[in-house]
Amino acid sequence: MSNQTILIFDNNSHIKWTLKTFLESEKYTVITVDTLNGTLGNFSEITVSGLITEYWTNHPSALDTIRELKRMFPEAYVMMLTNNEVEENEYEEIINSGVDDYFLKPCSFKKILLHLRKGLKQYNIILHEFSQSRN
Repeated sequence: MSNQTILIFDNNSHIKWTLKTFLESEKYTVITVDTLNGTLGNFSEITVSGLITEYWTNHPSALDTIRELKRMFPEAYVMMLTNNEVEENEYEEIINSGVDDYFLKPCSFKKILLHLRKGLKQYNIILHEFSQSRN
């Protein structure tokens, strides 16, 4: 089993279940959550390697939660999947909050997996370099 934990947040339970099943078949540890507000405090004993999250334009705290995740886990990879088209200035705010990849749904599992692997590879390189610099 991979030592990489992926957190999935989506309001669609079918999407959460399908992504969880797919990523677990790829040997990731997957935790699904129903809300991001207050959820991160529950991860003091688990290192979150990545987050796959939905974005709602009418839910302003989503970006604050991503910023909090990046504060707790600076190297974590964040992928945002959404049904919503956003304006350029909102897209810029999304990316500046710490989102690494942003995709409109529907999005193929292969595309999700390719970007997740790339993001987690960079995560592992950063962790390795950090641990080497401490020795």
